[in-house]
Amino acid sequence: MTQLTLTPSAARRVAWIADRQGKPAVLRLAVDGGGCAGFSYKFGLADGIDADDAVAETDGVKLVVDSVSLGLLDGSQVDFVEDLGGSAFKVQNPNAASGCGCGSSFSV
Repeated sequence: MTQLTLTPSAARRVAWIADRQGKPAVLRLAVDGGGCAGFSYKFGLADGIDADDAVAETDGVKLVVDSVSLGLLDGSQVDFVEDLGGSAFKVQNPNAASGCGCGSSFSV
């Protein structure tokens, strides 16, 4: 069974962004090749949900991951954090063997 989690903090931020852009509150998370550690996370608002997407929902906000990226993201949690270094979506990925300092790329 596929396990993805969107924290309430991340759900609030996605809803806020989507409201300002006049789009549905659907966050798409994908994995691209590249980045300083081999793979990088790619975030964006989605216009819709594809039939083969894995979907998690928190407070009416959906997190969707395509079937190709899912193998690298299964079990992941997406959070939104704000600290002195700035604010960003962060992925806690149990499949990542290592990551980079910025948190936007990883290796398996």
